[in-house]
Amino acid sequence: MNKGTTRRMIIMLVLTGMVFGGIYGFQQFRNKMIQQAIRGQGMPPQAVSTATVEAQTWQPTVEAVGTLRAARGASLATEVAGLVTAIHFESGATVKAGQLLVELNAAPLKAQLEQLKAQALLARQNYERDNAQFKVQAISQAVVDTDAANLKSAEAQVASQEAGIGQKTLRAPFAGKLGIRQIDLGQYLAAGSAVVNLQQLDSIYLDFTVPQTQINLIHAGDKVAVQTSALPGRHFSGNVMAIEPVVDTATRNLQVRARIVNTKETLLPGMFATVRVDEGAKRQFITVPNAAIAYNTYGSTVFIVKQGSKGADGKISLTVEQRFVQTGATRGDQVAVLSGLKSGETVVTGGQLKLRNGASVFVNNSVPTANNPNPEVSDE
Repeated sequence: MNKGTTRRMIIMLVLTGMVFGGIYGFQQFRNKMIQQAIRGQGMPPQAVSTATVEAQTWQPTVEAVGTLRAARGASLATEVAGLVTAIHFESGATVKAGQLLVELNAAPLKAQLEQLKAQALLARQNYERDNAQFKVQAISQAVVDTDAANLKSAEAQVASQEAGIGQKTLRAPFAGKLGIRQIDLGQYLAAGSAVVNLQQLDSIYLDFTVPQTQINLIHAGDKVAVQTSALPGRHFSGNVMAIEPVVDTATRNLQVRARIVNTKETLLPGMFATVRVDEGAKRQFITVPNAAIAYNTYGSTVFIVKQGSKGADGKISLTVEQRFVQTGATRGDQVAVLSGLKSGETVVTGGQLKLRNGASVFVNNSVPTANNPNPEVSDE
């Protein structure tokens, strides 16, 4: 390779380097200008919906769900087997305590009872006769003692037979309302066969559970308010009658039983019901819509709307400040804030995802935020 060729290659490489260097410099200059332009423009104001922080009076309550059961309820059954010879009730009837419901065939037992009564009568006569003879020293004490033992044995057999005959009848153990009859006349029943349900409905129990964190809010004697979807619009009252002294280790819940007044017998065992227990006096809470709270693992936060400086057009700009809060109980669409907010402040209830601390905003409340402490389900 001669000197002329080498010189030309060097010149070509130098020119190529200058071209690429110019392109790279131009790209860096353009990116810098774009970044300066973006910084100069800033973030445009974001549309948000807002609500005013309010102080409200709340009654501290414990709400739970439970199941109704009769104060007294049993599935009646016969103790022994036998043939049904008489039925003394109708399905759905109201009965008194001790009322006869069903009779099984007891004819063989009754016939044997007469025999045992005759034997008991003879044993008594022998005892009285020998006792009279003993008084005049005609017989020994051993004969009188044998007669006394025979008399007691005979009377015990009579009592046992009468108890067996009693097992052939079924009586109401308490007053209440019967269910649907499960037997028919002439049917042979095995021991323990179900006959009918009996429920006492004038007073009814509600069994429900509360978490262990609310144990100190429930006390025996507390008033309760009960509602069930089976009877919409109806309200029932009662009192807490018993609290289980042991927490369930599987659920960490506490079993509670309340007695509900049910004089019209409208509530039935097995119904699903909701219960509310009021605890203590009413209290004042700072409340905000639940939509205003951003729940995070490091703490709950809200955005507070602040007034900024006045612009050239005379309008006052708005900015937001992110603030940590401590939340308490919830009720409907509202949540109580224990610390971090003051009454009268304005919080953001919609559009938080696009905000950061100090961002500019403008308010658009055309769509109202849900803020009802007692919302109701609508069919619309």
